[in-house]
Amino acid sequence: QIRLVESGGGVVQAGGSLRLSCAASGRTDRGHTFNDYAMAWWRQAPGQEREFVAGISYSVPPSTFYADSVKARFTISRDGGKNMLYLQMNGLKPEDTAVYYCAAKYSGTYYGEGSYEYWGQGTQVTVSS
Repeated sequence: QIRLVESGGGVVQAGGSLRLSCAASGRTDRGHTFNDYAMAWWRQAPGQEREFVAGISYSVPPSTFYADSVKARFTISRDGGKNMLYLQMNGLKPEDTAVYYCAAKYSGTYYGEGSYEYWGQGTQVTVSS
């Protein structure tokens, strides 16, 4: 099993920045580890469905993908040596308020929740106006 633990959430004023981290650990029954998985950040605001935020492949160099709503403001990255996933969030807006989740997928589209095998517990991000 791959275990994912997010951190770095908090309360920030509009226009501010936060950096989310996701620590990965463990190995699957097939022997796969963090470096074998594409990763992504998703978020869920109250009363709304969970939505894709950003994704990153496991290739070197990795490919990255962003939702239009965060493009040019958020940056996803990963450190294979540390088994860490990051999301640098700049220019935060009140509509970015949500619980943010990191997730791991072995195959399938980045944009479908069903592609992801492992999820973290989430970290709350609140942006005040």
